[in-house]
Amino acid sequence: MAQLTAPTISHGHFEKRAGLLSQIGMVTRRNLTVILRTPQALLPPLVISVFFLVIYESTLGEAAGFLPGLSGNSYLGFILPLSLVSSALSGSGLAAQNLVRDIESGYFDKLLLTPASRAALLLGPILAGGVILGLQALFVIGVGLLMGLEPATGLAGLLVIIGLAILLGTGFAGFTVSAALGSGSAAVTQAASFLFFPLTFLTASFVPLELLSGWLRAAARVNPITYVLEAMRALLNEGWNMSQLWQGVLACLILAVAMYALALYALRLRTRRS
Repeated sequence: MAQLTAPTISHGHFEKRAGLLSQIGMVTRRNLTVILRTPQALLPPLVISVFFLVIYESTLGEAAGFLPGLSGNSYLGFILPLSLVSSALSGSGLAAQNLVRDIESGYFDKLLLTPASRAALLLGPILAGGVILGLQALFVIGVGLLMGLEPATGLAGLLVIIGLAILLGTGFAGFTVSAALGSGSAAVTQAASFLFFPLTFLTASFVPLELLSGWLRAAARVNPITYVLEAMRALLNEGWNMSQLWQGVLACLILAVAMYALALYALRLRTRRS
């Protein structure tokens, strides 16, 4: 039923607004409108992230003083980035689910017949997902502040953390969009959004990286999420550690570019089949 009331973009709109940025804006706004019309889809990622934030802080927070790598640091500032990453993972499939509905209804194939740029058709859902992920990150950080979070870098650092969460989430969204284009199946797309979850455990999730050993330490070293977590944690607990910050940004960018390339490839395959 939601698909019947979803806004559409006509062939004429793309002819009148041939600019790439205008096309991306139109597709992004449409996807945002559809997502915001289904608020029930927005709640689970938020509830899960906040629930685990509260549980981890209440059960493990007192142990922070006994961990060498956390001496003098807030465990809330250490664990909150994990909640942000989990929110980005679980919320990354929202725009892709909209894409699946468009594919099933035939609307997406109609868009392929318009002069719309292929980049706009891909970036629109991904950017819409990024906006939603930014709002979710803002909410989780707000809960953290209510719990007593005191970021070492102040408001500016919090804004950078939200930016990192959005950048990481758009990379995950690119993967789910690839799954949607490749399968056209809601079940496959939803399953794809959970494939990255093991990465949150193959990293320094609950203890500092220095305390890991063996194969887990080796896995954490090659896990891009590690560098995002370390950058966020430094901003919350230490200050402006530019080396860690740029490593986190670079990890997000590499993931985002790789997943966009995968989505573009999936779109080309779908275009050939149409």
